[in-house]
Amino acid sequence: MTTNSKPERDEPRLSVGQVAKRADVAVSALHFYENKGLIRSWRNAGNQRRYKKDVLRRIAIIKAGQKMGITLAEIKETLMALPHSDTPSKQDWANMSRQWQAKLDEKITYMQRVRDMVDGCIGCGCLSMSRCPMYNPEDVMAKAGTGAVLIDSPEQAKVAKSCYDKKNHIKGTSE
Repeated sequence: MTTNSKPERDEPRLSVGQVAKRADVAVSALHFYENKGLIRSWRNAGNQRRYKKDVLRRIAIIKAGQKMGITLAEIKETLMALPHSDTPSKQDWANMSRQWQAKLDEKITYMQRVRDMVDGCIGCGCLSMSRCPMYNPEDVMAKAGTGAVLIDSPEQAKVAKSCYDKKNHIKGTSE
């Protein structure tokens, strides 16, 4: 224990190897998380990294967020709202999960749109100009941007598909 008045349990005592083992992550992941500002360590007299026990809960939150498809930038933004000196609580997790639910709903909606369009193409960077449900004559979609621009514009994609279906009599009939 140091000479300050902090209780011993609050001292950064865990080595990088101990944290890696207990959190089931690579040491390099800990260094990466620290470099990204997601966790922090202290240096002991021998200049070795030491962590407080609360880092284990923070790493659990990072891993849970990543499994849900939350980006590290979004996780960092959420963790920044927590005081570094406190272990995230059940209430903190409830607040974080509410914030992430809206992001997950957006991603689910986007992925459903991709799923519903993937049978024809993914938005016109197309490989089939004869069968594409979102036909792109004379590369008119280039004006809208690069890549699969229709996937991010569902209304425009519906219009393009509808026009193509009517023009080529594909809807509801065999070719």
